[in-house]
Amino acid sequence: MSEPRGDIVQPTADPRQETYDAQPQWLKDRLQWFLDLKFGLFMHWGPYCQWGCIESWPLVPADTWARPDDLGPWRERGRDIKRFQKDYWALNRTFNPVDFDPTPWADAAERAGMKYVCFTTKHHDGFCMWDTATTDYRVTWRECPYHDNPRADIVRQVFDTFRDRDFAISCYFSKSDWHSPYYWWPGTPPVDRNPNYDAAAHPERWEGFIDFVHEQVRELMTDYGSIDMLWLDGGQVRPPKQDIRMGEMARMARQLQPGLIVADRTVGGEHENIATPEQRIPDAPLGYPWESCLTMGNGWAYRPDDEYKSTRTLIHMLIDIVAKGGNFLLNVGPDPSGRFDPVAQQRLDEIGDWMVVNGHAIHGTRPIAPYKSGNVCFTSKGDRVFALVLAEEGADQPPTTVQLQGIRPADGTPVALLGISEPLLWQRTDAGAEVTLPPSLPCQHAWVLEFAV
Repeated sequence: MSEPRGDIVQPTADPRQETYDAQPQWLKDRLQWFLDLKFGLFMHWGPYCQWGCIESWPLVPADTWARPDDLGPWRERGRDIKRFQKDYWALNRTFNPVDFDPTPWADAAERAGMKYVCFTTKHHDGFCMWDTATTDYRVTWRECPYHDNPRADIVRQVFDTFRDRDFAISCYFSKSDWHSPYYWWPGTPPVDRNPNYDAAAHPERWEGFIDFVHEQVRELMTDYGSIDMLWLDGGQVRPPKQDIRMGEMARMARQLQPGLIVADRTVGGEHENIATPEQRIPDAPLGYPWESCLTMGNGWAYRPDDEYKSTRTLIHMLIDIVAKGGNFLLNVGPDPSGRFDPVAQQRLDEIGDWMVVNGHAIHGTRPIAPYKSGNVCFTSKGDRVFALVLAEEGADQPPTTVQLQGIRPADGTPVALLGISEPLLWQRTDAGAEVTLPPSLPCQHAWVLEFAV
């Protein structure tokens, strides 16, 4: 993941609808199961958190946006890219997250109503957060001071802990690897995020990279329990210039993990089973499965004194995404010791307070027209419809009456407010219905009406 940037090639057309329609039924069923989950925790974590910088991208000479002038580690090295790269690569020698314990992470995510976790097993910088046999650039190698800790195999700890809470497991993996000598050839300075050599002119070296990537995926799919999604980043690694034989890799992964969902993000085609809008929410429902991945703060990785979105904003984002038929993958970056920032922890707790009352209108729902009218969003589950009333800007309470436009309860049926046992007064209108809310409300930020249609 990264800040917004402009040079990753996107498909010229959006073939996702046709691709989804052509998928086998077992995969369509799995994708519907995935869409039932609705809310997940994303975590970008690696040695880069020690610098409070953007993950991986500052290594790329062409990506000057990732090295702003006020970035301390960049300024302290005289804005010299070679010095910066050398010291960044050496961050593994000081990475020692002595307070790492995934149990508080899982506690916070479970309380927040999250149902799955996506963890960065390896970002583009190539540092592996699991005990791989493919490289010494890993958390369990002796150069890393954390290597002999009982929790040193961080991926295993994270996946096992969340799986024990019945979370689905999404395995983030970067196809590109700027530490691998098969991708950035030592002795040749890289220019951009692509290989620093012509793969067509050196097929044996590129073949080495294919073997390297496939073996790392094989390890993750073999040794780390049940995996539900392989979430592949590094969209520039695609044919024709960077063909890693994606079909072969996906087949291998599914042989090891039957039912695996693959997200070869930004590439399109049969291996991008879901779309993954980054730091944005689509304007309208899509005709295929999707998951918006957004940060709680300003960046994917931990930053000291980051500015976190308000609880109200996060709840409204969740409602907006779910009403349009998507999933919300919310990112929190742990700090160098392995803990969440107290503000991020508070946000998750407060989202949890809201979800205890209203989670029924989120999990397992599907979009229903008109999706949103004014400050009211709609979801459905079976014959039940939920109208999620968003607090107006600057308001702590909803209006006394709520206007439902484009949809109305079935005649003679009660309208309930989640968290309140007594039915509400309501009446038909030309546009839909008008519902009177009680003076005492069960939650903040948004309120949910439930009725049959």
